[in-house]
Amino acid sequence: MRVLAGEGFAAPALDAALAKAHLPARDAGLATHIVYGTLRHHDSLKRALSGLLSADTHPKVLTLLMAGAFEKLHLDTPVHAVVNEYVNLARLARLAPPGLVNAVLRRVETVPVEDAELPGWLADTYRRAYGEQADAALNDLLQPQPLWLTVSDAGARSLEAEGSTLTPGPQGVERVELARPLRESEAYRQGQVQPINPASLACVDALGDVQGERVLDLAGGAGVKAAMLAARGAQVISVDVVERKHGAARGNLRRLGLTAEFVTHDLTAPLDVPPAPLVLLDAPCTGSGTLRSHPEIKLRLTPDAVSEMAELQARMLPNAAALVEPGGTLVYSVCSVTRQEGPNVVAAFLRDHPEFTPEPVPALEVPHVPAGDGVLTVPVDGVDGFFIARLRRRDG
Repeated sequence: MRVLAGEGFAAPALDAALAKAHLPARDAGLATHIVYGTLRHHDSLKRALSGLLSADTHPKVLTLLMAGAFEKLHLDTPVHAVVNEYVNLARLARLAPPGLVNAVLRRVETVPVEDAELPGWLADTYRRAYGEQADAALNDLLQPQPLWLTVSDAGARSLEAEGSTLTPGPQGVERVELARPLRESEAYRQGQVQPINPASLACVDALGDVQGERVLDLAGGAGVKAAMLAARGAQVISVDVVERKHGAARGNLRRLGLTAEFVTHDLTAPLDVPPAPLVLLDAPCTGSGTLRSHPEIKLRLTPDAVSEMAELQARMLPNAAALVEPGGTLVYSVCSVTRQEGPNVVAAFLRDHPEFTPEPVPALEVPHVPAGDGVLTVPVDGVDGFFIARLRRRDG
């Protein structure tokens, strides 16, 4: 209900709810599946219920029925079990009239899925970005998101000893089915694993060899890429405008036995630090390439928001470029599939900064297509959609 009301995002809201509920692992997994599944199928679930409800149905009632309809229509739960469970929930939590819940869930039927549950303009964006691969990408958005981890050898042995299964994926990331919640695993507590999507790690790989190099991780957020860089022997300075994110990043680095330096700064203004040979700007974006793992984004995103974010990125990129040493490398990335936030930002930057030239993006194991002066990873099989460009500053 908090997510659909626009009061938060699914991951932190669900984490907080599960921490309070102390559910067994199996029930926590089912709750997670229901939350994300309801958000992924939001449009068709709402259409399926529309003929059975009045237009002024209370959001609490609608949310409960959408979750119940998802479980009935998309999971293998027997219909009588779904109806009984949600009737009891409606009664005990006083979320909805039990009789209404009983009647609606018995009658609700599947309706056709349109444009992979995306608004028309966003589905068209995917089709323009991926061409013949667009249908596969759109269909993938409705599937549960796998857990991707970088895993040490000791971590792999520990996870397998607990009953988890690991399958090698692209960019050296393992696809993991856990036997217990990740944070409760010994491998996580010992700093032997780190969650990261293969496409996100590809942005780090695009820098090349970072061993012993000074690397600026700009708009570093919670510091996951900083951790990946530090693990490869880089001297990392991570910059973000939100100071509290540094606390989470430091805590994660401590868990991993790594260190980095943190700077709080708004990158729409110049940053006064010495230039570095390697600079990564993983810029804030609309997240349109992460809809499988963050399905609530599609319920909120607008074309105006895309334009606003592209303007922000265009202000940040020159300030990032000013921090690149002569002969150095700048990687610009966004987890968005829109041309405005990826190819167009880089094209405009290169027109105004002839001292930079684009280079091929190396070490790409994830599926990808050309996109302007960079590449766009294809969001299939649980890989996110990232635009990645590698730019070289002229030496001297």
